[in-house]
Amino acid sequence: MDKRKVEEVYEENVKAVYKYLFCLTHNADLAEELTQETFYQAAKGIDKFRGGCKISTWLCQIGKRLWYKELEKRKREIPVSEAVEENIGFGDMENDYLLNVEKVELFRMLHNFDITTREVMYLRLTGELSFSEIGDIMGKTENWARVTFYRGKQKLMKGRKEWNKD
Repeated sequence: MDKRKVEEVYEENVKAVYKYLFCLTHNADLAEELTQETFYQAAKGIDKFRGGCKISTWLCQIGKRLWYKELEKRKREIPVSEAVEENIGFGDMENDYLLNVEKVELFRMLHNFDITTREVMYLRLTGELSFSEIGDIMGKTENWARVTFYRGKQKLMKGRKEWNKD
């Protein structure tokens, strides 16, 4: 593939790949780093792309694989307690907790969803992707993304009602 074509693929897909990785990582710097690595790996292995899916889907799958590798690496390197202490300022912890109780409960409930529904919910809620973009990334249709999100939203509403009863 010539340099101009590589640049064109990058320009057309970099925002979608970044948004997708940001949804997975919830960290702008890490999402940016993984996005760059995704395109580097894609450029190295472009001859492996067979055209069986959209190129954006292929790129997001590369990015997801890189994210999983990063998680494995982090699991081996840093104990969770140290990572938490590094990332949270204890003076702000109480305020952050009070401001994020609902967000934490939302993510707790999402964590119990099947992986496909959870991923669609993350992409829509945190990545603010359109249903069309979600469908492309997941290798499905826009309507599939809408239905999956709607069903996930219904589960959240049901779960929230039950949570509020307690």
